Amino acid sequence: MKTRRYRLAVLVALTLGLVALGAIPAGAHVSITPSSAPKGGFEVLSFNVPSEDADANTVKLEVTFPTKNPIAFVSYQPMSGWDVAVEKTTLAKPVKSDDGDVTEAVSKITWTATAGGLAPGQFDLFTISAGPLPTKPNTLTFKAIQTYSNGDVVSWIQQTVKGAPEPEHPAPTLTLTAADEEHSH
Repeated sequence: MKTRRYRLAVLVALTLGLVALGAIPAGAHVSITPSSAPKGGFEVLSFNVPSEDADANTVKLEVTFPTKNPIAFVSYQPMSGWDVAVEKTTLAKPVKSDDGDVTEAVSKITWTATAGGLAPGQFDLFTISAGPLPTKPNTLTFKAIQTYSNGDVVSWIQQTVKGAPEPEHPAPTLTLTAADEEHSH
């Protein structure tokens, strides 16, 4: 009798554990790490992408880069199982750099899964190297579009307003801090 109760208890615990694993916190969203970086510096930034749909995989991520305050140099870290497309735009005003004027900058990077993508409950980091970061604004907003294998699309594009509640689908935002002598060029 004890063995049967023990088996039943284990079965119930495992079932509850699996249900808990499937439940992703409602507050999870596409975000940027680190959340702040020095103005004028070069930084490795990662877009943290959770796959929140219980029945579909994340198969595409599109990140739009700010072009009003562009980042002169952007490169991406290759990821196994993902193709990457980089779009550039001609800048209205060239950005001055140590290597001369930069007349075009990355405006969008799209990662598309070549295999299964991110299964429910998984996340991954889509990483770039970027710089020099602009010196004028205090924040940079990177609008992100997440596409699932069932066709659902989540637009992480809403601006976060200081003092207001966080929007349902906030855009990843990088806070720019005072220039750090160690990182400045």
